Amino acid sequence: MNTPILDALKKLKRQNSISFHTPGHKGRDTLINWEDYIPYIDTTEIWGMDNLQDPDGVIKESQQLAAQAFGAKYTLYSINGTTGGIYIGLSTVTNPGDKILIQRNSHKSVYNAALLNRLNIEYIYPNYNERHQVFTGIDPEDIESKLKNHRDIQVVVITYPNYYGICSDISRIAEVVHRYGKILLVDEAHGGHFVFSDRLPISALEAGADIAVQSTHKTLASFTQSSMIHIGTDRVDIDKLMLMSALYQSTSPSYILMLSLEIARAYMEGEGRYKLEECISLVQDTTERLIDMKGVHVFTGDEGDTTIYHKDPMKILFKLDRMTGTSLSRLLMEKHHIYLEMSDYYYALALTTLMSTREDFEGLLEAVKRIAKDKPIEQIQPIDINMPLPRIALPIYKAFYSNKKALDIRESVGKVSASYIIPYPPGIPLICPGEEITEELCKYILLLMDIGIEIVGLIGYNKEKILVID
Repeated sequence: MNTPILDALKKLKRQNSISFHTPGHKGRDTLINWEDYIPYIDTTEIWGMDNLQDPDGVIKESQQLAAQAFGAKYTLYSINGTTGGIYIGLSTVTNPGDKILIQRNSHKSVYNAALLNRLNIEYIYPNYNERHQVFTGIDPEDIESKLKNHRDIQVVVITYPNYYGICSDISRIAEVVHRYGKILLVDEAHGGHFVFSDRLPISALEAGADIAVQSTHKTLASFTQSSMIHIGTDRVDIDKLMLMSALYQSTSPSYILMLSLEIARAYMEGEGRYKLEECISLVQDTTERLIDMKGVHVFTGDEGDTTIYHKDPMKILFKLDRMTGTSLSRLLMEKHHIYLEMSDYYYALALTTLMSTREDFEGLLEAVKRIAKDKPIEQIQPIDINMPLPRIALPIYKAFYSNKKALDIRESVGKVSASYIIPYPPGIPLICPGEEITEELCKYILLLMDIGIEIVGLIGYNKEKILVID
């Protein structure tokens, strides 16, 4: 029997590896023993099981319980992840041709939502902290300036927290957006746990967001691809939300995924809260012990950076002297079977959740200690990873549907991209359709490839080509 995916999963299970990546359940049960229920609960919309497209029974009740737990006026389950949730949310509060304001370092799903809904994009940029080589927060004054100068902007889309756990002043941003009569949609993929502890940043809904889309599977204990769309104000048309949900979600939604969302919520209303508090303390202890290790540096924030309003302590962003983040991540995986969420040129990122155990943290500490002591010395050339301003030649949707041809990366300078070029993770585009490809961008893409970072969007046998407008 030829089953390559099954074989790979069996091998991963045998490794007894340590997870510092998504999903948030870390392979551990909450409330029920899932082995007793799968595949028996993989059902469809039979009598008594309700319908996600038009809920009026158990799904409606489950979503209402979720809304109460997360502080929403209305909650809708997304079984196509936060990607699907962004599509649904943004199409609910816009019409084709509208202009939206987004962070340049938004996730690919925000760009795709603009493409699918034929929206025009205006950008704001996160602060680039040169001291620590990391993107930090958004200045609320930059948003106000954009809204003053672009009165036709309808919706502001903010990522909160960002991939590194850095939080902008979301309450101030919400105040500015609403003062100008606009809608605030928050990609809160990595903030689903915030509402369950006073030791964590404020949730987007508590700050006044109109819509917050959360990847429940990332920071809580639901299954991969299960998310929630939370509506926070009366500015959002629930009837249109359901209409758009039917457009972007399957007519055969997974009851396994919907149940996992319900279990994740129910768990947080009991034992989960206590486990989260315990984990926050474990993370703080682990962070302090990492800081005490020679040659190890942990980014906990920068008091001089006013765009960092808060930082999620559950994300440990760290690096070693004279070693790239990708090398550190690879050594942790190959030598110690520890899998991290992300690595880039400088940093590695350990994503912890309430399901992380004391043994997980001790394993990470011991492994980093060994690597810091025995690591090979790399020649690291300092690089500036700040975002260049894009040269927009065409709207994203026009470029995406244009005639295309493939060119070698080095031959594409001066051409207009017809596709996304995205380092993954974290899934933030370097180039979007409709933007001119510069020599600076080409050099940066080649550098990322050289240090082993996966680039989505390149084509060809050796991923050496870019699609450009013909």
